[in-house]
Amino acid sequence: MPVPSSQPAAERKLLRDTVQDKIRDAIMDGTLEPGERLNDDDLIAWLGVSRTPIREALAELSRSGLIEMAPNRYTRVAAPSREELLDAYRTLGVIYGGVVRLAVPRFTDAQRKQVVKTLDDVLQRAGAGGQAEVARDGASIYAMWVEACGNRALASLCRSTTDGLAFKLRVPELAELVPFEQVGPEIEKLKAAVLVKDAIAAELAMEAAHLLPSRD
Repeated sequence: MPVPSSQPAAERKLLRDTVQDKIRDAIMDGTLEPGERLNDDDLIAWLGVSRTPIREALAELSRSGLIEMAPNRYTRVAAPSREELLDAYRTLGVIYGGVVRLAVPRFTDAQRKQVVKTLDDVLQRAGAGGQAEVARDGASIYAMWVEACGNRALASLCRSTTDGLAFKLRVPELAELVPFEQVGPEIEKLKAAVLVKDAIAAELAMEAAHLLPSRD
């Protein structure tokens, strides 16, 4: 018996993705605060959709690290902690060292110019004590590398993990645990490597900026 199931499934997936993006954006911009409980009925009223796409979206956000779920107990926004920060930060370094190595030779002139401009902005803000502000923009800063890496599997990994990892950097102790005096010079090296199209030097600088051990 023919069952017209493919189109509704596609529509559900699109709706779930839309819901997921809205909840994700509300978490990343602070509308939904760390530790805040998420009630299905409140989300239904806010988003104007049924429970199913909301639960699907929350499950995806849980896998990415932005939502914490305990069956029959709670669903809440993740709450970054001091204890998780360095592990998350170094994990970003491991992932994005490889991304940078692939991306640097592939940058167009416009992309290279934008990356250098962004790194200058990061240096200026972080050097003026604005590490927390930079951390809030972390996901979009990392995303600029992914667009040029040319590796679909790696890009998919980045898109599924970066939000949750970058979100874990939003703790008051960030400047203490990731001191600009140590990280700033490595970002300068990263910028210089991007300018001269040295993929290896860029990879090493990205790793060092994330406090990974030297390969020497």
